[in-house]
Amino acid sequence: MELSDYFRIVRRRGWLIVLLAILTAGAAYGFSKMQDEVYRASVKLIVSPARTADFGSNQGAKTLLLRYVTWLDSSFRAAEVIDALNLDMEPGTLKGDVSFSADEARFTIQVDVRNTNPENASRIARTWAERLIQDTNENNATQRQEDRVTIELQDNPTVGLYRPNTKINTVAGLIFGSLVGVLLVFALEWMESGTLRRAEDVERLIDVPVIGKIPG
Repeated sequence: MELSDYFRIVRRRGWLIVLLAILTAGAAYGFSKMQDEVYRASVKLIVSPARTADFGSNQGAKTLLLRYVTWLDSSFRAAEVIDALNLDMEPGTLKGDVSFSADEARFTIQVDVRNTNPENASRIARTWAERLIQDTNENNATQRQEDRVTIELQDNPTVGLYRPNTKINTVAGLIFGSLVGVLLVFALEWMESGTLRRAEDVERLIDVPVIGKIPG
């Protein structure tokens, strides 16, 4: 197909692409607005070994990061948080809304909590993180000073909308609808490729210029 053929297709059926793009974008926007808003609260913990200049101590602290994550990711911790905040939910349900990650390069642990109430998300994140601080302080009481590991909050929990992301969903719907529209247009053109509608179609088919036509 020549470039002029593509322009002709766009002129004839471009409205289909635009229509499908608008419809899918509108559907994505409507679906996003129908969803319940879920917020995510994040808080970071800084892990500091007593002997910061000691390579072995630092390596041991990195190993402890994974242990701390395992300790945090427990239904027992969830039950403790529920009791502390008087939450009306089961430990398994709460645990499913919380995730943990360790950054060995920065010696930090991050706690992420998802909840439909932003204040609850922040309270849960802080309380869950403080449980590790409390447990570590209790363990430090039985350790020599040089073997202790200090854990503290880096900052207050930050809270933001987790879902729905209406803007991204709408743009994705717009792009998807446009692609479907393009495929539909070319499918229709392919189905009609054997139909002769214009002089150019005849010339392309038999490779002979049209010198005249009979008025219909």
